[in-house]
Amino acid sequence: MSTTRLDDGRPGPDGLPLLVVGPSLGIASRTLWGEVARRLSGVAVVAGWDPPGHGGSAPATALSAAGLAADVAAFGAAAQAELGRPGEPFAYAGDSLGGAVGLQLALDSPGAVSAVGVFCSAARIGTPDGWRERAAQVREHGTAPLVPTSAARWFPARFAREHPQVVHALLQDLAGTDAGSYAAACEALAGFDVADRLREVRVPVLAVAGELDAVVPVEDTLAVGRAPGALATVVPGAAHQLPVEDPATVADLLRHHVLAAPAAQRRTLGEQYAAGMAVRREVLGAAHVDRATAGVDDVTRDFQEMITRYAWGGIWTREGLSRRERSMVTLTALIARGHHEELAMHLRAAVRNGLTRAEVVEVLLQSAVYCGVPDANTAFRVYREVLAEDA
Repeated sequence: MSTTRLDDGRPGPDGLPLLVVGPSLGIASRTLWGEVARRLSGVAVVAGWDPPGHGGSAPATALSAAGLAADVAAFGAAAQAELGRPGEPFAYAGDSLGGAVGLQLALDSPGAVSAVGVFCSAARIGTPDGWRERAAQVREHGTAPLVPTSAARWFPARFAREHPQVVHALLQDLAGTDAGSYAAACEALAGFDVADRLREVRVPVLAVAGELDAVVPVEDTLAVGRAPGALATVVPGAAHQLPVEDPATVADLLRHHVLAAPAAQRRTLGEQYAAGMAVRREVLGAAHVDRATAGVDDVTRDFQEMITRYAWGGIWTREGLSRRERSMVTLTALIARGHHEELAMHLRAAVRNGLTRAEVVEVLLQSAVYCGVPDANTAFRVYREVLAEDA
């Protein structure tokens, strides 16, 4: 297998990470990702993977998400071998169909990838019946009937007016895609649904939605953020073909959240939930956290995972402040905002973080000056209740 380089091929520093990119349905990776790759030149080696029948690759009559993910794993392994580092994991990013393949890859071959970028995609896309209907239409009539309506589905009207050459290039790809392979890819998407498996993902995932995406709703892309260690965001004013609509933003997101961090940091992102749970138990007490997690249900599960991952795993694990200092900052903020139930919890936590009773009193006195005497008065009352309960 020969690696298809999309960057300008400059050697750059030794050991540049490999980024494999996959396209949306009916588009070649070079057309969709070429400008992003140019912007990442000298930052990463960017190689384009094309599904069967796309971008000149050999056609196929039957496809599945698992099979496509296996193809990407083999492609990335071959590319790493060409770069002289066989067996090392690679980063992956895909748009739409390519993003779905990325999620499947993260689930099926977590050791093959260091991180995955999912753009304008989701854990399931559309409906099985809708994909099967489109597959039947394309098998009968080819992809040409899809061309007249695709620009309106893919791009904001303003972008299409201002960048007709970009739109034309993607529509040309669509018209030239092998019909049987396109239909087989539709059937692969009909069978793709990993929504119930997101919590199994152990690879760092970046999920990016286009604000105006008419193909994959924003909320569906953001739902990928439920995966442990995942980050999710929205690009304003963009639609479904993000890598050509806003290549600068896409390159920047990949640089900072998929490529830039050394391997140890990428692993930390992937383990953020576990790290957050550990520090949460240390600060608040195992009994308190056990009660909170035991009470989790379908309404609160996502919220509990979010605060564990971001508040505890993302902030409380940082080295910039000691836990004593974080306790003092947290107490002051809770007093200022009047969050008395949380204040009681963190007054107890302050002891575990090494604050003495006298130091807590100093924090409350300081808050009287900067937050207000009535707020501090309530804080003193809450603290006396905490001391009485714990006596």
